[in-house]
Amino acid sequence: MTDRLGELSAAGVAVWLDDLSRVRLSSGGLDQLRREKHMVGVTTNPTIFAKALSDADEYNWQLRDLALRGVAVEEAVRMLTTYDVRWASDVMRPAYDSSDGVDGRVSIEVDPRLAYETEKTVAEAKSLWWLVDRPNLYIKIPATEAGLPAITATLAEGISVNVTLIFGLDRYSQVMEAFLLGLEQAKANGHDLSKIGSVASFFVSRVDSEIDKRLEKIGSAEAKALKGKAAIANAQLAYERYSEVFSTDRWRALADAGAHPQRPLWASTSTKNPDYRDTIYVEELIAPGTVNTMPESVIHAYADHGETRGDTITGSYEAARKVLTDLIAVGVDFDDVINTLEREGVEKFEASWEELLEGVRKSLTAAATGANHPNQAAQGNAAAAQQAGGNA
Repeated sequence: MTDRLGELSAAGVAVWLDDLSRVRLSSGGLDQLRREKHMVGVTTNPTIFAKALSDADEYNWQLRDLALRGVAVEEAVRMLTTYDVRWASDVMRPAYDSSDGVDGRVSIEVDPRLAYETEKTVAEAKSLWWLVDRPNLYIKIPATEAGLPAITATLAEGISVNVTLIFGLDRYSQVMEAFLLGLEQAKANGHDLSKIGSVASFFVSRVDSEIDKRLEKIGSAEAKALKGKAAIANAQLAYERYSEVFSTDRWRALADAGAHPQRPLWASTSTKNPDYRDTIYVEELIAPGTVNTMPESVIHAYADHGETRGDTITGSYEAARKVLTDLIAVGVDFDDVINTLEREGVEKFEASWEELLEGVRKSLTAAATGANHPNQAAQGNAAAAQQAGGNA
């Protein structure tokens, strides 16, 4: 059988999983993906955690203990989520060690309600870093205007960062500048640059969803012919900027000091439109030094029928620029698209965070009254034993 994910990895694309749950950890499913599907990293977000905690009974034993201690809901959320991320970091440690610290990373996001508050974001990033206490952790910080100086300040502390919610090219350039400045400050602060990692999460399918909606509203034949083209073109031009920045003398000076480049990470890579090929946002974004974080369904789809055609980004830049020019010509306000997506991205994660808080609040109340699953003690013991094995 063709090892399609192996071919993708050989082409320079790191396969990461965009999901995490206690069930996935305790069942060994995460480790199985690492061993069998070339999966070398994990990303999480508030939506993923909200779903994980609402679906599984495996958190009940921990919720009961937290309730007995009278732990506040926000602290309980942090205890639950960092427990999972710490466990996942241990599962992914072999990938971290074998890649010299480039892969094997697990991401956890700062409270999205802090997206517009720089100092609080930095404080939360530092807190999450020592709570999880694993070298292969990434702290996710949104690429808002307030997030940019927070990215620099966090990296300057020697903390690895996954920059999330990047939609536009200009903001991406600002993110790379924040990264370079952060590493320069980290070097000045005496940190070992070889231990600091970073990725820049450039969102893909959401761009098509928003622009396709606007093209449909415009309604002309020229507009409809552009549907499904914007997201890939936008990401391809992001890679062009990445290639330019990481070939400068400024970057080479940092690389000579041991730094790893901030890789572009393609996020939101499941197709939202069923008319599109389910692996399109993987196949059309293949290039060396990239990451593609996928839901498990996309990982399996690519393993089944994905097509690795070599580098599908380099050499596409002029065609990609034409797509963006044509979009503007038919009446798409691209700047408004990017601003809308960033604002809605933060709002969606804030809503998921509130959902997560409310779910944990209800669970703590139920746990305090003894309304938990009858097998909670056994589940707790099994989870603890599983994590002990992962730590070994």
